[in-house]
This record gives sequence, C-alpha cells and structure tokens, in this order.
Amino acid sequence: MIEYALKFPPFAISLGLFLLFSSLTSTTEAYDSLDPNGNITIKWDVMQWTPDGYVAVVTIYNFQQYRHIQAPGWTLGWTWAKKEVIWSMVGGQATEQGDCSKFKGNIPHCCKKDPTVVDLLPGTPYNMQIANCCKGGVISSWVQDPANSASSFQLSVGRAGTSNKTVRVPKNFTLSAPGPGYTCGVAKIVKPTQFVSQDGRRTTQALMTWNVTCTYSQFLAQKTPTCCVSLSSFYNDTIVNCPTCACGCQNNMTHPGSCVEGDSPYLASAINGPGKNSFTPLVQCTSHMCPIRVHWHVKLNYKEYWRVKIAITNFNYRMNYTQWNLVVQHPNFDNLTQIFSFNYKSLIPYGTINDTAMLWGVKYYNDLLMEAGPYGNVQSELLFRKDQSAFTFQKGWAFPRRVYFNGDNCVMPPPDAYPWLPNTSPRLIGPSFLPIIAFWAIFTFLIFICV
Repeated sequence: MIEYALKFPPFAISLGLFLLFSSLTSTTEAYDSLDPNGNITIKWDVMQWTPDGYVAVVTIYNFQQYRHIQAPGWTLGWTWAKKEVIWSMVGGQATEQGDCSKFKGNIPHCCKKDPTVVDLLPGTPYNMQIANCCKGGVISSWVQDPANSASSFQLSVGRAGTSNKTVRVPKNFTLSAPGPGYTCGVAKIVKPTQFVSQDGRRTTQALMTWNVTCTYSQFLAQKTPTCCVSLSSFYNDTIVNCPTCACGCQNNMTHPGSCVEGDSPYLASAINGPGKNSFTPLVQCTSHMCPIRVHWHVKLNYKEYWRVKIAITNFNYRMNYTQWNLVVQHPNFDNLTQIFSFNYKSLIPYGTINDTAMLWGVKYYNDLLMEAGPYGNVQSELLFRKDQSAFTFQKGWAFPRRVYFNGDNCVMPPPDAYPWLPNTSPRLIGPSFLPIIAFWAIFTFLIFICV
C-alpha cells in the first residue's frame, strides 16, 4: 500500500492536499465562534388558497446576536420551481416586472422566473403595509433591538397549485444584506407556523410552511477587512497603531480616488463624485486605510480596579453607521463593574466562560456614528474589578483578544508590538540625596589629585 502511494508524482500529491484543505476551508468559513448559532431564517407561510395559487407571508428573522443588516437593506431572491407569477405584493416589491406579455387584462406584479424582492421605504401608505415591513430593508441584530430584528412582506402567487400536494417549494434562495456574504441553504418544509390571537384565547396556523437558513461569511462579504484596532497604555509611551495596509494600501497613483486627504480642497467633490449612491467606501488617507478604527487605551490603575477607554473613529466619508455595535473578547469581562455612555450585554458563546461583551450606543445619544470628520467618533470608559488570581499588566494581558465592529472581525496588531509593562523603573533621586552625591564627588576628586 505504501509502495503504491509512493508511485504518485509529488505534483499530484500536492494538488490533492490543496483540494482537501480548500474543501475544509469552504465548509468552515461561515462559522463564527463568538456566535455559533447565529443565522438568518426566512420563513414562508402559506396563509390561504386562491383560484390559481396562494397568499403567503414571508418573514426574514435575524437570529444573529450582533450582526445586523444596515442601509440600503436586504435583497431576497429565489427561483420558482414551476411557472409561478406574483400577482400582487404588500410590504415589499419586486425590482423587475419581467415579461408579462402572455397575460391579458390583469397584469401580474412580476413574471420573472427568478424574482428579486426588496423592502419598501418608511412612509409607505398604510394600505401597502403589513407588520414588520417598510423599514428600507434595515434589520437590527437580535440582542441589540429584538423588536426590530425581523422584516416581512406578503405576496399573492399564481399558477402555483392550490393544495399542499401541488405547491412546489422555490429553489436557489439568495440574500444580499446589502452586499454578498450570506449563503442560503435548501428550503425545507416544516411544521406549520402557529399564530396566537392578541387575547391569547385562539390559535390559528399556516396552511403550509417552509424555512430557509442563511449563514454569513466575512470572507465572502468583502475580500479586505473593514476595521482595525490600535492600542496604548498609561505605563508605556508607545502607541501601537493599526497594522499598515490592514484594510488595503494607498494606491492613488494607479487608482485615483481610492482615498482622500482630510484637508483636501476637493473633499466635497470627491464625496459627491462617482460611487456616491453605491455605498462604496471613501476613506480618509491613512496608513491602515480602514473605514473604522477601534482604539483600546489602558487608562488608570487603582488598588482594586483598573480603567479602560474605548474610542471608535469613522474614516469613511460616505457612511453614517446607524445602530453600530462592538464585540470585544477579554478575560476580565466577568468582573466588569461599570460602563459609561454605552449599552452592555454579556455574550457567553462557550457556555460558562464570560469573557465576551457586546457594546452599542445609547439611543438618541451616540447610537449614530457619524461619517469621517470632527464628529466621526464615539467613546466610552469601562471600569473593571481586579481578580487578584488572574490580573496582570504583563505581556499584553490588559488588551483585547478579539474585536468585532458590526459583526466583522477587526485586524489586531501583532502581539510582539503590544505596549509591554517595563521590567524596571528608574529610581527617582530626591533633594535629600544631592548633598551626599556632591560630597562623594568632591571626595573622589581630592583623592585623584593627591594621587
């Protein structure tokens, strides 16, 4: 068996190993260790039959703890299993009508084989709304704002069958939120959803229900990171900046407009130039080129407590981050005593280990992180109680292990660059020692002359 394996050329063995590890990477790239059960679930409830199809309510539930869908919102697509059409919609709309030339009289809302649906905007007339609709596709994370962690629309489907045996489940579901990043599985028929009346005395249920689960991968969402972390401390003058080219490198020579200087006279024209409505980041020229920088500063040391200051700075001139959030992993979060001007929620992804915290702004105060400029930052301070059995300032212990901004993992500086605690401190010389030093200097000088 060994001899047979050795007959393969090295190139074939290398290729096989490459394909093996590539397949392993592709299956695990969507796993988030800090939110292992987080996903977006699309629930399709058939509520009533029509002469040629059914009326359904589709709800997008965000079960991710800290990753939300921000403007310009979600876009949902699928492929019909047969020759279905959408007669009408409430709470959402198809982006294209498609070819409806075969229909005379009533024209369907959408005749495409693979429709794409978006949410309606706020201010939509009431006769076009249903519950949980019309928020521009913005869905909050489950922990941050559970009341707004779902979005719904209603559609009337024709040419679809009029019973559980004749209806076919759509295929190839896609979710953009707002760009790529989500991979959706196969729709599965599940137990019909039950609905309880407001008085709690009656329960009804859908005629048919299927679910689709979508998971997120930061690698699929964007090829480069979106945030980075810088560090500093009171016990060391070193300020560790974000790694150079953490989110890309300045290349204005080959790609003009990739970044803009903060004091440039052409700043306004660059912001309003090409790409203004595409939400393409326009970042301030920095060494790291990241839209977001998170700074962790070890500020003060008390006998039983220690204090940290966190500052988040927006370098993106085209994005206001509404309902931003920060996830930080540090072993001392189990002894967090007080936090100022941020909301706090403990996340326990590993069962009993309380070392991960979710932070976000106070509503109407600092929940809006403004675009780059003098107001493009938010900050707060955290007070920790010392656990004498584990607490130390040595070897970078006081700095976070991982930092996420809006669900994306931020680039950390290399560990060997952290501000380390000095091994020794210079002893201060007080005024009382000066006469003694002067005496010994004169005594030594006289001995030298006599010799």
